[in-house]
Amino acid sequence: MLEKRKQAWRELDRAVSDKARHFKGTLGIVIKDLDTNWEISLNKDRLMPSASLVKIPVMLSCFYAQADGRINLKDILTIKGSQKVAGSKVLGNFPAGSKFTIEELFNPMITQSDNTAANAIIDLLGFDNLNAYFKKMGLKNTNIARNMMDFAERKEGEENYTTAGDMAYLLDGLYNRQFLSKEVSEKCLTLLGEQKINDRIPRMLPQCEVFIAHKTGLERQVCHDVGIVYTKKGNFLICVLIKHTDRFAKPAKRAISDIALLTYSYYQSL
Repeated sequence: MLEKRKQAWRELDRAVSDKARHFKGTLGIVIKDLDTNWEISLNKDRLMPSASLVKIPVMLSCFYAQADGRINLKDILTIKGSQKVAGSKVLGNFPAGSKFTIEELFNPMITQSDNTAANAIIDLLGFDNLNAYFKKMGLKNTNIARNMMDFAERKEGEENYTTAGDMAYLLDGLYNRQFLSKEVSEKCLTLLGEQKINDRIPRMLPQCEVFIAHKTGLERQVCHDVGIVYTKKGNFLICVLIKHTDRFAKPAKRAISDIALLTYSYYQSL
C-alpha cells in the first residue's frame, strides 16, 4: 500500500509539473502531504510580489507584538482617510474616523482581504517592526515595504515579496500549532477557514467533503492562493503563486483550481 501511494504521489508530481509547464507565466508551487511530509515543489524560493498574502504574517505579527507588550489586541484604532483604498469590501463602507479594535480588523482583512483594515494595522506596527516579526517567526524571503494598493511606491521599486516556500512554512507552522501558542495558531486558522474569496483553491473541490483554510492574493498580473485542505483521506497544504502576463486573472485562477483538483484527486485515489 505504501508503494502504491508513493507511485500515485510521483504521478501527481508529474501532472502538476506538466500543468505548470504549459502555463504562460511563472509559478511558485509547494504541495505538502501533512501526514507523510512528502512535498512537491517548483520555484519554491522564487520571489513573487505577495499581494494580499502578506496579510497572514501581518495578522500573526499582531500576536507577537501583544506578547512583547507593544500593543493589546483590544486597543482602539481610528481609521484615517489616507488608509482608505480600493479593495476594501467591508471598511470601504465606513467613513474616516470610524473606530475598531485591532482584533476586529482581522476578520475583514483576512476573510474578505480588506485593504483598508490591513493598512490600519501596517501603519500601527510600521514596516521595521513587521519585518522584524517576519524574521522572528522564521520567514526567510518575506518582507513588507509598502502599504496595500500603494502603486506609486510600487512604481518607485518598493514591493512586498514572498515565496511559495515561505507561505508553506507559515501554513505548516499554523497547522502544527507552532507559533507562540496553540490558541494563537487556532485563531489564525479559524479566520483563514472563514475565507469568503473562493474562486481558486476551493473552486472545483466538493464543499461537502473538504474544509479549507486559505488566503488569496490578487494584483495586476499577480494571482495567488495558499491554504490547508482537510479531507477525509488526509490533509495537505497547497501554495500556488503566479506571476503572469495576461490582462485578466481568469487563466491564473483556473490554473490554481486545476492544481488543487489534481491534488485532491490524489487523495481520492488512495
